[in-house]
Amino acid sequence: MRTDSSPGTLPAREHLPAADAGTPVLDVVIPVHNEEKDLQPCVRRLRDHLARTFPYAFRITIADNASTDATPQVSRRLAAELPEVGAVRLEQKGRGRALRAVWSASDAPVLAYMDVDLSTDLNALLPLVAPLISGHSDLAIGSRLSHGSRVVRGTRREFISRGYNLILRGSLQARFSDAQCGFKAIRRDVAQVLLPLIEDTSWFFDTEMLVLAERAGLRIHEVPVDWVDDPDSSVRIVRTATDDLKGVWRVGRALATGSLPLDRLTRPFGDDPRDREVEDVPRHLPRQLVGFCAVGALSTVFYLLLYSGFRTFAGSQTANALALLVCAIANTAANRRLTFGVRGRAGAVRHQAQGLVVFGIGLALTSGSLAALDAAGGRPAHSTELAVLIAANLAATVLRFLLLRAWVFPDRGGPMAPGIPGPSAAGLYDTEAGDHR
Repeated sequence: MRTDSSPGTLPAREHLPAADAGTPVLDVVIPVHNEEKDLQPCVRRLRDHLARTFPYAFRITIADNASTDATPQVSRRLAAELPEVGAVRLEQKGRGRALRAVWSASDAPVLAYMDVDLSTDLNALLPLVAPLISGHSDLAIGSRLSHGSRVVRGTRREFISRGYNLILRGSLQARFSDAQCGFKAIRRDVAQVLLPLIEDTSWFFDTEMLVLAERAGLRIHEVPVDWVDDPDSSVRIVRTATDDLKGVWRVGRALATGSLPLDRLTRPFGDDPRDREVEDVPRHLPRQLVGFCAVGALSTVFYLLLYSGFRTFAGSQTANALALLVCAIANTAANRRLTFGVRGRAGAVRHQAQGLVVFGIGLALTSGSLAALDAAGGRPAHSTELAVLIAANLAATVLRFLLLRAWVFPDRGGPMAPGIPGPSAAGLYDTEAGDHR
Protein backbone atom coordinates (compact mmCIF):
# COMPACT_ATOMS: atom_id res chain seq x y z
CA MET A 1 0.00 0.00 0.00
CA ARG A 2 1.28 3.44 -0.88
CA THR A 3 2.10 5.62 2.11
CA ASP A 4 3.39 8.73 0.39
CA SER A 5 2.88 11.75 2.65
CA SER A 6 4.84 14.32 0.70
CA PRO A 7 3.44 17.84 0.32
CA GLY A 8 0.50 18.00 -2.04
CA THR A 9 -0.71 14.47 -1.35
CA LEU A 10 -3.32 13.28 1.10
CA PRO A 11 -3.10 10.59 3.78
CA ALA A 12 -5.15 7.42 3.67
CA ARG A 13 -8.87 7.81 4.21
CA GLU A 14 -9.99 6.37 7.49
CA HIS A 15 -12.71 6.73 10.09
CA LEU A 16 -12.38 9.97 12.04
CA PRO A 17 -13.01 9.58 15.77
CA ALA A 18 -12.80 12.58 18.09
CA ALA A 19 -9.15 13.24 18.87
CA ASP A 20 -9.84 14.61 22.36
CA ALA A 21 -12.48 16.49 24.29
CA GLY A 22 -11.17 19.86 23.09
CA THR A 23 -11.11 19.11 19.37
CA PRO A 24 -14.43 19.01 17.52
CA VAL A 25 -14.96 16.49 14.74
CA LEU A 26 -17.23 18.89 12.83
CA ASP A 27 -16.88 22.62 12.23
CA VAL A 28 -19.99 24.16 10.62
CA VAL A 29 -19.31 27.58 9.13
CA ILE A 30 -22.11 30.09 8.68
CA PRO A 31 -20.93 32.87 6.33
CA VAL A 32 -22.93 36.06 6.91
CA HIS A 33 -23.14 39.60 5.61
CA ASN A 34 -25.59 41.97 7.30
CA GLU A 35 -27.68 39.22 8.91
CA GLU A 36 -28.37 40.78 12.31
CA LYS A 37 -32.00 39.67 12.20
CA ASP A 38 -31.63 35.99 11.27
CA LEU A 39 -28.27 35.17 12.82
CA GLN A 40 -29.24 34.53 16.43
CA PRO A 41 -32.26 32.23 15.84
CA CYS A 42 -30.31 30.36 13.16
CA VAL A 43 -27.29 29.69 15.35
CA ARG A 44 -29.34 28.66 18.36
CA ARG A 45 -31.49 26.33 16.30
CA LEU A 46 -28.45 24.74 14.66
CA ARG A 47 -26.66 24.40 18.00
CA ASP A 48 -29.66 22.70 19.61
CA HIS A 49 -30.05 20.35 16.67
CA LEU A 50 -26.40 19.28 16.74
CA ALA A 51 -26.41 18.85 20.52
CA ARG A 52 -29.42 16.56 20.16
CA THR A 53 -28.43 14.50 17.11
CA PHE A 54 -24.67 14.69 16.46
CA PRO A 55 -22.68 12.00 18.32
CA TYR A 56 -19.35 13.87 18.31
CA ALA A 57 -18.04 17.19 19.54
CA PHE A 58 -18.81 20.05 17.17
CA ARG A 59 -18.19 23.74 16.60
CA ILE A 60 -20.25 26.43 14.86
CA THR A 61 -18.18 29.24 13.39
CA ILE A 62 -19.84 32.50 12.33
CA ALA A 63 -17.84 34.01 9.49
CA ASP A 64 -18.84 37.67 9.31
CA ASN A 65 -17.53 39.06 6.05
CA ALA A 66 -17.63 42.84 6.11
CA SER A 67 -21.05 43.35 7.70
CA THR A 68 -22.01 46.97 8.28
CA ASP A 69 -24.99 46.40 10.59
CA ALA A 70 -25.11 44.85 14.07
CA THR A 71 -24.06 41.37 12.84
CA PRO A 72 -20.58 41.60 14.48
CA GLN A 73 -22.10 42.38 17.86
CA VAL A 74 -24.61 39.53 17.56
CA SER A 75 -21.79 37.16 16.58
CA ARG A 76 -19.65 38.10 19.57
CA ARG A 77 -22.60 37.77 21.93
CA LEU A 78 -23.45 34.27 20.67
CA ALA A 79 -19.81 33.20 20.93
CA ALA A 80 -19.70 34.43 24.54
CA GLU A 81 -22.95 32.68 25.51
CA LEU A 82 -22.54 29.33 23.73
CA PRO A 83 -19.32 27.34 24.22
CA GLU A 84 -19.74 25.53 20.88
CA VAL A 85 -19.89 28.81 18.91
CA GLY A 86 -17.01 30.87 17.60
CA ALA A 87 -16.89 34.09 15.56
CA VAL A 88 -14.51 35.33 12.87
CA ARG A 89 -14.51 38.80 11.34
CA LEU A 90 -13.32 39.45 7.76
CA GLU A 91 -13.04 42.94 6.33
CA GLN A 92 -13.92 41.89 2.76
CA LYS A 93 -17.10 40.41 1.32
CA GLY A 94 -17.37 37.05 -0.40
CA ARG A 95 -18.74 33.69 0.67
CA GLY A 96 -15.79 31.88 -0.88
CA ARG A 97 -13.36 34.16 0.92
CA ALA A 98 -15.06 33.47 4.25
CA LEU A 99 -15.08 29.71 3.74
CA ARG A 100 -11.45 29.65 2.66
CA ALA A 101 -10.36 31.65 5.72
CA VAL A 102 -12.23 29.55 8.29
CA TRP A 103 -11.64 26.15 6.69
CA SER A 104 -7.93 26.84 6.30
CA ALA A 105 -7.57 27.67 9.99
CA SER A 106 -9.90 25.05 11.46
CA ASP A 107 -8.57 22.03 13.34
CA ALA A 108 -11.74 19.94 12.86
CA PRO A 109 -11.30 16.92 10.53
CA VAL A 110 -14.68 17.58 8.86
CA LEU A 111 -15.62 21.06 7.64
CA ALA A 112 -19.09 22.12 6.54
CA TYR A 113 -21.06 25.23 5.78
CA MET A 114 -24.69 26.22 5.49
CA ASP A 115 -26.61 29.39 4.70
CA VAL A 116 -27.85 31.49 7.57
CA ASP A 117 -31.49 31.29 6.47
CA LEU A 118 -31.52 27.52 7.17
CA SER A 119 -33.40 26.88 3.94
CA THR A 120 -32.16 23.28 4.09
CA ASP A 121 -33.81 20.92 6.56
CA LEU A 122 -31.28 20.22 9.32
CA ASN A 123 -32.17 16.52 9.33
CA ALA A 124 -29.91 16.22 6.26
CA LEU A 125 -26.84 17.40 8.18
CA LEU A 126 -25.87 14.07 9.73
CA PRO A 127 -26.29 12.16 6.42
CA LEU A 128 -24.17 14.88 4.81
CA VAL A 129 -21.14 14.49 7.06
CA ALA A 130 -21.37 10.79 7.98
CA PRO A 131 -19.59 9.55 4.79
CA LEU A 132 -16.76 11.99 5.47
CA ILE A 133 -16.37 10.85 9.06
CA SER A 134 -16.37 7.20 8.02
CA GLY A 135 -13.82 7.85 5.27
CA HIS A 136 -16.11 6.76 2.44
CA SER A 137 -16.19 10.14 0.67
CA ASP A 138 -14.11 13.29 0.33
CA LEU A 139 -16.78 15.95 -0.21
CA ALA A 140 -20.52 15.96 0.35
CA ILE A 141 -23.18 18.25 -1.06
CA GLY A 142 -26.86 18.78 -0.50
CA SER A 143 -28.80 18.51 -3.74
CA ARG A 144 -32.13 20.14 -4.52
CA LEU A 145 -32.21 18.49 -7.94
CA SER A 146 -31.65 14.82 -7.11
CA HIS A 147 -34.37 12.22 -6.81
CA GLY A 148 -35.95 12.36 -3.37
CA SER A 149 -35.44 16.08 -2.81
CA ARG A 150 -38.45 18.20 -1.85
CA VAL A 151 -38.09 21.82 -2.85
CA VAL A 152 -40.33 24.86 -2.43
CA ARG A 153 -39.23 27.85 -4.50
CA GLY A 154 -40.36 30.15 -7.26
CA THR A 155 -40.38 29.28 -10.94
CA ARG A 156 -37.65 31.79 -11.79
CA ARG A 157 -35.17 30.40 -9.28
CA GLU A 158 -36.01 26.83 -10.31
CA PHE A 159 -35.37 27.67 -13.96
CA ILE A 160 -32.10 29.46 -13.20
CA SER A 161 -30.83 26.64 -11.01
CA ARG A 162 -31.59 23.90 -13.50
CA GLY A 163 -30.27 25.97 -16.39
CA TYR A 164 -27.01 26.65 -14.57
CA ASN A 165 -26.46 22.98 -13.83
CA LEU A 166 -27.18 22.09 -17.45
CA ILE A 167 -24.51 24.60 -18.47
CA LEU A 168 -22.04 22.93 -16.12
CA ARG A 169 -22.83 19.52 -17.55
CA GLY A 170 -22.48 20.71 -21.13
CA SER A 171 -19.38 22.88 -20.74
CA LEU A 172 -17.38 21.32 -17.89
CA GLN A 173 -18.81 17.76 -18.05
CA ALA A 174 -19.88 18.05 -14.41
CA ARG A 175 -21.69 14.99 -13.05
CA PHE A 176 -22.82 16.41 -9.68
CA SER A 177 -26.43 17.55 -9.72
CA ASP A 178 -26.51 20.82 -7.73
CA ALA A 179 -23.55 23.18 -7.59
CA GLN A 180 -25.02 26.08 -5.62
CA CYS A 181 -27.00 24.57 -2.77
CA GLY A 182 -25.67 26.26 0.38
CA PHE A 183 -25.13 22.99 2.21
CA LYS A 184 -21.75 21.30 1.76
CA ALA A 185 -19.00 19.51 3.65
CA ILE A 186 -15.39 18.52 3.00
CA ARG A 187 -12.69 16.63 4.84
CA ARG A 188 -10.01 18.93 6.18
CA ASP A 189 -7.15 16.92 4.64
CA VAL A 190 -8.82 17.30 1.24
CA ALA A 191 -9.49 21.00 1.81
CA GLN A 192 -5.85 21.67 2.62
CA VAL A 193 -4.82 20.51 -0.84
CA LEU A 194 -7.88 21.67 -2.79
CA LEU A 195 -8.39 25.21 -1.44
CA PRO A 196 -5.10 26.66 -2.81
CA LEU A 197 -6.27 25.71 -6.33
CA ILE A 198 -9.56 27.65 -6.09
CA GLU A 199 -9.41 31.25 -7.33
CA ASP A 200 -12.97 32.47 -6.78
CA THR A 201 -13.84 34.22 -3.53
CA SER A 202 -17.57 34.67 -4.02
CA TRP A 203 -20.53 32.52 -5.15
CA PHE A 204 -18.67 30.56 -7.83
CA PHE A 205 -16.38 29.16 -5.11
CA ASP A 206 -18.65 26.12 -4.65
CA THR A 207 -18.76 25.27 -8.35
CA GLU A 208 -15.02 25.63 -8.81
CA MET A 209 -14.36 23.43 -5.79
CA LEU A 210 -16.66 20.68 -7.05
CA VAL A 211 -15.39 20.75 -10.64
CA LEU A 212 -11.74 20.51 -9.55
CA ALA A 213 -12.54 17.77 -7.06
CA GLU A 214 -14.46 15.77 -9.63
CA ARG A 215 -11.77 16.16 -12.30
CA ALA A 216 -9.19 14.96 -9.78
CA GLY A 217 -11.18 11.81 -9.05
CA LEU A 218 -12.27 12.69 -5.53
CA ARG A 219 -15.46 11.11 -4.20
CA ILE A 220 -18.44 13.45 -3.97
CA HIS A 221 -21.41 12.26 -1.93
CA GLU A 222 -24.82 13.78 -2.70
CA VAL A 223 -27.67 14.03 -0.20
CA PRO A 224 -31.24 14.82 -1.30
CA VAL A 225 -32.50 17.71 0.80
CA ASP A 226 -35.78 19.33 1.74
CA TRP A 227 -35.34 22.97 0.87
CA VAL A 228 -37.58 26.03 1.21
CA ASP A 229 -36.65 29.21 -0.63
CA ASP A 230 -36.01 32.30 1.47
CA PRO A 231 -38.09 35.11 -0.08
CA ASP A 232 -35.92 37.70 1.68
CA SER A 233 -32.64 36.39 0.26
CA SER A 234 -30.15 39.15 -0.52
CA VAL A 235 -28.53 37.26 -3.39
CA ARG A 236 -28.45 39.38 -6.56
CA ILE A 237 -29.42 36.77 -9.13
CA VAL A 238 -28.41 38.53 -12.35
CA ARG A 239 -25.00 39.63 -11.11
CA THR A 240 -24.35 36.24 -9.51
CA ALA A 241 -25.30 34.42 -12.71
CA THR A 242 -23.00 36.67 -14.75
CA ASP A 243 -20.08 36.07 -12.39
CA ASP A 244 -20.75 32.32 -12.46
CA LEU A 245 -20.64 32.23 -16.25
CA LYS A 246 -17.33 34.09 -16.18
CA GLY A 247 -16.09 31.48 -13.71
CA VAL A 248 -17.23 28.65 -15.98
CA TRP A 249 -15.28 30.17 -18.85
CA ARG A 250 -12.16 30.65 -16.70
CA VAL A 251 -12.18 27.12 -15.27
CA GLY A 252 -13.03 25.57 -18.64
CA ARG A 253 -10.13 27.34 -20.29
CA ALA A 254 -7.77 26.29 -17.48
CA LEU A 255 -8.84 22.67 -17.81
CA ALA A 256 -8.49 22.77 -21.58
CA THR A 257 -4.96 24.21 -21.45
CA GLY A 258 -3.85 21.97 -18.59
CA SER A 259 -2.79 24.89 -16.44
CA LEU A 260 -4.44 23.52 -13.29
CA PRO A 261 -2.07 21.31 -11.27
CA LEU A 262 -4.62 18.56 -10.68
CA ASP A 263 -1.81 16.04 -10.36
CA ARG A 264 -1.66 17.14 -6.71
CA LEU A 265 -5.04 15.50 -6.24
CA THR A 266 -5.11 12.66 -8.76
CA ARG A 267 -5.29 9.35 -6.93
CA PRO A 268 -3.96 10.95 -3.75
CA PHE A 269 -4.99 8.36 -1.17
CA GLY A 270 -2.73 5.76 0.35
CA ASP A 271 -5.65 3.32 0.67
CA ASP A 272 -6.57 3.30 -3.03
CA PRO A 273 -7.26 -0.38 -3.77
CA ARG A 274 -5.59 0.01 -7.15
CA ASP A 275 -2.28 0.51 -5.31
CA ARG A 276 -2.49 -2.64 -3.23
CA GLU A 277 -0.27 -5.60 -3.88
CA VAL A 278 -2.24 -8.80 -3.46
CA GLU A 279 0.31 -11.43 -2.53
CA ASP A 280 -1.90 -14.39 -1.69
CA VAL A 281 -3.82 -14.47 -4.99
CA PRO A 282 -2.01 -13.81 -8.30
CA ARG A 283 -3.25 -10.63 -9.91
CA HIS A 284 -6.01 -11.03 -12.48
CA LEU A 285 -6.24 -14.77 -11.85
CA PRO A 286 -10.03 -14.84 -11.30
CA ARG A 287 -10.71 -12.73 -14.41
CA GLN A 288 -8.28 -14.73 -16.49
CA LEU A 289 -9.83 -18.00 -15.38
CA VAL A 290 -13.27 -16.78 -16.43
CA GLY A 291 -11.97 -15.66 -19.83
CA PHE A 292 -9.99 -18.86 -20.35
CA CYS A 293 -12.98 -21.04 -19.45
CA ALA A 294 -15.22 -19.14 -21.85
CA VAL A 295 -12.70 -19.45 -24.68
CA GLY A 296 -12.07 -23.08 -23.76
CA ALA A 297 -15.76 -23.97 -23.83
CA LEU A 298 -16.17 -22.48 -27.29
CA SER A 299 -12.94 -24.10 -28.46
CA THR A 300 -14.10 -27.51 -27.22
CA VAL A 301 -17.34 -27.24 -29.16
CA PHE A 302 -15.40 -26.06 -32.23
CA TYR A 303 -12.90 -28.92 -31.80
CA LEU A 304 -15.60 -31.59 -31.54
CA LEU A 305 -17.33 -30.28 -34.65
CA LEU A 306 -14.05 -30.28 -36.57
CA TYR A 307 -13.10 -33.73 -35.33
CA SER A 308 -16.46 -35.14 -36.36
CA GLY A 309 -16.09 -33.56 -39.79
CA PHE A 310 -12.51 -34.74 -40.34
CA ARG A 311 -13.40 -38.21 -39.05
CA THR A 312 -15.69 -38.78 -42.02
CA PHE A 313 -12.72 -39.05 -44.36
CA ALA A 314 -9.70 -39.67 -42.07
CA GLY A 315 -8.64 -41.90 -39.24
CA SER A 316 -9.03 -40.90 -35.61
CA GLN A 317 -5.38 -39.82 -35.16
CA THR A 318 -5.38 -37.68 -38.30
CA ALA A 319 -8.78 -36.16 -37.51
CA ASN A 320 -7.64 -35.36 -33.97
CA ALA A 321 -4.40 -33.75 -35.16
CA LEU A 322 -6.12 -31.59 -37.78
CA ALA A 323 -8.89 -30.50 -35.41
CA LEU A 324 -6.37 -29.64 -32.68
CA LEU A 325 -4.18 -27.67 -35.08
CA VAL A 326 -7.02 -25.46 -36.31
CA CYS A 327 -8.35 -25.02 -32.78
CA ALA A 328 -4.89 -24.25 -31.41
CA ILE A 329 -4.45 -21.27 -33.74
CA ALA A 330 -7.94 -19.95 -33.00
CA ASN A 331 -7.59 -20.65 -29.27
CA THR A 332 -4.26 -18.86 -28.96
CA ALA A 333 -5.60 -15.81 -30.79
CA ALA A 334 -8.74 -15.70 -28.64
CA ASN A 335 -6.87 -16.14 -25.35
CA ARG A 336 -4.28 -13.57 -26.43
CA ARG A 337 -6.97 -10.92 -26.88
CA LEU A 338 -9.76 -11.85 -24.49
CA THR A 339 -8.11 -13.68 -21.58
CA PHE A 340 -4.73 -11.98 -21.27
CA GLY A 341 -5.59 -8.59 -22.81
CA VAL A 342 -2.80 -8.44 -25.39
CA ARG A 343 -3.54 -5.97 -28.21
CA GLY A 344 -1.71 -5.17 -31.39
CA ARG A 345 0.41 -7.26 -33.73
CA ALA A 346 3.65 -7.07 -31.74
CA GLY A 347 4.65 -10.53 -30.58
CA ALA A 348 1.74 -12.25 -32.35
CA VAL A 349 3.96 -14.64 -34.34
CA ARG A 350 5.94 -15.60 -31.25
CA HIS A 351 2.76 -16.16 -29.30
CA GLN A 352 1.38 -18.42 -32.02
CA ALA A 353 4.63 -20.40 -32.10
CA GLN A 354 4.52 -20.86 -28.34
CA GLY A 355 0.85 -21.73 -28.65
CA LEU A 356 1.76 -24.50 -31.09
CA VAL A 357 4.16 -25.93 -28.54
CA VAL A 358 1.30 -25.96 -26.07
CA PHE A 359 -0.77 -27.55 -28.84
CA GLY A 360 1.86 -30.27 -29.17
CA ILE A 361 1.56 -31.11 -25.51
CA GLY A 362 -2.22 -31.28 -25.85
CA LEU A 363 -1.83 -33.43 -28.93
CA ALA A 364 0.39 -35.83 -27.04
CA LEU A 365 -2.17 -36.16 -24.25
CA THR A 366 -5.17 -36.66 -26.52
CA SER A 367 -3.33 -38.90 -29.01
CA GLY A 368 -2.01 -40.97 -26.17
CA SER A 369 -5.55 -41.37 -24.89
CA LEU A 370 -6.76 -42.54 -28.31
CA ALA A 371 -3.83 -44.93 -28.61
CA ALA A 372 -4.65 -46.39 -25.21
CA LEU A 373 -8.27 -46.78 -26.27
CA ASP A 374 -7.26 -48.63 -29.47
CA ALA A 375 -4.89 -50.83 -27.50
CA ALA A 376 -7.77 -51.87 -25.27
CA GLY A 377 -9.02 -53.93 -28.23
CA GLY A 378 -11.96 -53.92 -30.53
CA ARG A 379 -13.31 -51.03 -32.56
CA PRO A 380 -14.55 -48.37 -30.09
CA ALA A 381 -17.77 -46.57 -30.85
CA HIS A 382 -17.63 -42.96 -31.98
CA SER A 383 -19.33 -41.83 -28.76
CA THR A 384 -16.66 -43.62 -26.74
CA GLU A 385 -13.93 -41.85 -28.67
CA LEU A 386 -15.59 -38.51 -27.97
CA ALA A 387 -15.89 -39.28 -24.24
CA VAL A 388 -12.20 -40.19 -24.00
CA LEU A 389 -11.21 -37.10 -25.93
CA ILE A 390 -13.29 -34.85 -23.65
CA ALA A 391 -11.60 -36.33 -20.57
CA ALA A 392 -8.16 -35.94 -22.15
CA ASN A 393 -8.92 -32.39 -23.16
CA LEU A 394 -9.99 -31.48 -19.63
CA ALA A 395 -6.62 -32.64 -18.35
CA ALA A 396 -4.83 -30.82 -21.17
CA THR A 397 -6.84 -27.65 -20.49
CA VAL A 398 -5.42 -27.22 -16.99
CA LEU A 399 -1.88 -27.61 -18.27
CA ARG A 400 -2.63 -25.31 -21.21
CA PHE A 401 -3.83 -22.49 -18.93
CA LEU A 402 -0.75 -22.75 -16.73
CA LEU A 403 1.57 -22.68 -19.72
CA LEU A 404 -0.26 -19.77 -21.38
CA ARG A 405 -0.25 -17.72 -18.20
CA ALA A 406 3.31 -18.45 -17.06
CA TRP A 407 5.12 -18.77 -20.41
CA VAL A 408 3.18 -17.41 -23.40
CA PHE A 409 1.46 -14.39 -21.78
CA PRO A 410 3.28 -13.77 -18.48
CA ASP A 411 2.14 -10.95 -16.17
CA ARG A 412 5.26 -8.90 -15.60
CA GLY A 413 3.91 -6.71 -12.85
CA GLY A 414 3.37 -3.45 -14.68
CA PRO A 415 0.89 -0.75 -13.59
CA MET A 416 -2.46 -2.26 -12.91
CA ALA A 417 -6.01 -1.17 -13.53
CA PRO A 418 -9.14 -3.04 -12.48
CA GLY A 419 -9.65 -6.03 -14.73
CA ILE A 420 -6.94 -5.04 -17.23
CA PRO A 421 -3.52 -6.71 -17.40
CA GLY A 422 -0.53 -4.47 -16.76
CA PRO A 423 2.13 -3.70 -19.36
CA SER A 424 4.74 -6.35 -20.03
CA ALA A 425 8.35 -5.44 -20.59
CA ALA A 426 7.60 -5.32 -24.30
CA GLY A 427 4.70 -2.93 -23.75
CA LEU A 428 2.13 -5.34 -25.15
CA TYR A 429 -0.62 -4.99 -22.59
CA ASP A 430 -3.15 -2.17 -22.53
CA THR A 431 -3.99 -0.22 -19.41
CA GLU A 432 -7.07 1.80 -18.59
CA ALA A 433 -7.74 4.44 -15.98
CA GLY A 434 -9.90 3.23 -13.12
CA ASP A 435 -13.14 4.70 -11.39
CA HIS A 436 -14.31 7.96 -8.85
CA ARG A 437 -15.28 8.35 -6.86
